Amino acid sequence: MFSALADPTRRALVRALGEGDATVGELASGFSVGVPAISKHLSVLEAAGLVSRHREAQWRRCRLEAQAFDRLQEWLQHYTALWQGSLDRLDEFLIRSPDEEARS
Repeated sequence: MFSALADPTRRALVRALGEGDATVGELASGFSVGVPAISKHLSVLEAAGLVSRHREAQWRRCRLEAQAFDRLQEWLQHYTALWQGSLDRLDEFLIRSPDEEARS
């Protein structure tokens, strides 16, 4: 997921799809690259599970997959808690006076 989101164009596509489903052509109209390039970017996002495409008449509409972003948020929360705990312990260690360390 992080690899897919590393590209600024793909992040912009995710942002655009956050406003609602869109066709590849609709998405491409907001970028300076053509439909084939946008389609390739969408394929990367789709392979990462962040975007899905579904057929609607003769068009293929793209949509964000909320579950993928939920999993990403859970992962981030886990590591945020882990790092926060480590930083809190470091903060406590640094605040202790040398006298307290000697008595411990």
